[in-house]
Amino acid sequence: MNSKGNQSDFGSIWSFPDRGPWGKSSYRGNCSGHVIKELVQFFRPKKFVEVFAGSGTGQDVAKHLGINDSIHLDLRPEFGAWNALIDDIPTGSDFVFSHPPYHDMITYSGNMWGSADMSDLSRCNSYDEFITKLNLVNEKIYNSLMKGGRHAMLLGDYKQKGVMTSMQKDLAWFGDLEYHIIKDQHNTNSSRKSYGGRFIPTTHEHLLVFKKNEIWYMPVKVTRVVESNIQSRNIATWRDLVQAALESLGGKAELKQVYNKLESSKKAKQNKHWMAKIRQTLQINDNFSRVDRGVWQLAIG
Repeated sequence: MNSKGNQSDFGSIWSFPDRGPWGKSSYRGNCSGHVIKELVQFFRPKKFVEVFAGSGTGQDVAKHLGINDSIHLDLRPEFGAWNALIDDIPTGSDFVFSHPPYHDMITYSGNMWGSADMSDLSRCNSYDEFITKLNLVNEKIYNSLMKGGRHAMLLGDYKQKGVMTSMQKDLAWFGDLEYHIIKDQHNTNSSRKSYGGRFIPTTHEHLLVFKKNEIWYMPVKVTRVVESNIQSRNIATWRDLVQAALESLGGKAELKQVYNKLESSKKAKQNKHWMAKIRQTLQINDNFSRVDRGVWQLAIG
């Protein structure tokens, strides 16, 4: 889709090279007004609420479309210093659009406007704190919707200190996912920056649309991270275990060192001939090669 598209052009990948005439273009992190315009024209809400409205884009789009019943909320004083964590979200809406901060990628209070405000989600002390607080906001949004209403949320992925962060994966999902749209990012700082070494810049965002299909029942999906040791897993093969043992020993080790690494593994405890099984695995698998009597290494290349 391009900025001159119409409803028949809708697909799951959106691209708007220009942000349109709406909102404050110098407000960092603002989204293209075409996103909000297309969503509102597609869903045709009776009551439109925007959360995290800082740049004024959604408000300008609503005026452009002649929408009389729209509400725009943000901590920024121009929008009433609305506190997402403690202040109410107007109920009775059938469409909410939100474009939250991407944790501390851009700090808003004390930077883009006014003085520092610790209610600002972009000033959370940690990513976990940010996710916890944004989950609370998203639950409030869901509760504010009428049955059949939708929450469209624009989120990004980003990399910090070599670790990939995916907000759409880490956040709880409230309601039934109706659409997942990939939106191209244009004219971002990362696209203008020159990177040394091998690096793939993130040039997309996720637009998730959740629908409220029940009044009392609220489906919630949460990603759960489980820390598990390969040595305690049934699915791990002897080859997997031997490879991990050699890798942890620097890629080459004496047989007795491999025994020491794996003697407490679940497979070793279940097999009284576990040492013979390790020797057999080393001998028959192309992943390993013997370099000396009783010394084995990972076969590389």
